[in-house]
Amino acid sequence: MKFRVTVFFSTLAALFYMLPVCFAALDWNVIQTFNLKDSPLDVAFSTSRNKVFVLTDKGQIQIYEPNGTLDETMDVGKGFDRLWHIQGSDVLLLSNREKKTVQIIELNFVEQIDTSGSPYRGPESAPVVVAVFSDFE
Repeated sequence: MKFRVTVFFSTLAALFYMLPVCFAALDWNVIQTFNLKDSPLDVAFSTSRNKVFVLTDKGQIQIYEPNGTLDETMDVGKGFDRLWHIQGSDVLLLSNREKKTVQIIELNFVEQIDTSGSPYRGPESAPVVVAVFSDFE
């Protein structure tokens, strides 16, 4: 019995060593390069908004479109050194190691909607608020 087990494992080991070795290759390319005004400290990406958030050493969060266009700039103050985006939401987390703090920021994106030529009731320049109710149970 011992002889059969030894022969089996020896044969298995010989087959294993006879197999050709395969090396995996990695092919990569640069999709986009952002030319920033200030030095970045941290970067986060929002898949839901398709935005790139860059925390800079000047105490700003710069919000970029995926094509590299600067969309918005927020002054959050110096001292923050890390930036996180909570996926599926409009919430950013900023941390400050020196002060041992974390700040939670909720973003409210304002979208401009062209309503020229549309029927209206009331003053033409009145602000419009669109409310989305998406949690019906």
